[in-house]
Amino acid sequence: MRTEAVHVDNLKCGGCANTIRRNVLALHGVTDVVVDAESDTVQVQHDGALDATELRAVLHRLGYPEAGTGGTLEKMKSFVSCAVGRVKGAE
Repeated sequence: MRTEAVHVDNLKCGGCANTIRRNVLALHGVTDVVVDAESDTVQVQHDGALDATELRAVLHRLGYPEAGTGGTLEKMKSFVSCAVGRVKGAE
């Protein structure tokens, strides 16, 4: 197993973590995802088939870009992703 860690912006709570986990687990080769809101880190275990560029693109699309690379649009997206994560996490 290999590990890829990404420090991201806009990570606020468990809702954010739920959205990130659900979407990153869907990527080819991913076996586990640990999201730490205190350190703003997404740690991904994978079998070696994960494309790190694709991982960062998914995080960016959700509103959690690599630290220092996002802007207002990504911040707005993160609020929506967070809300969705809260609702889906409660199901």
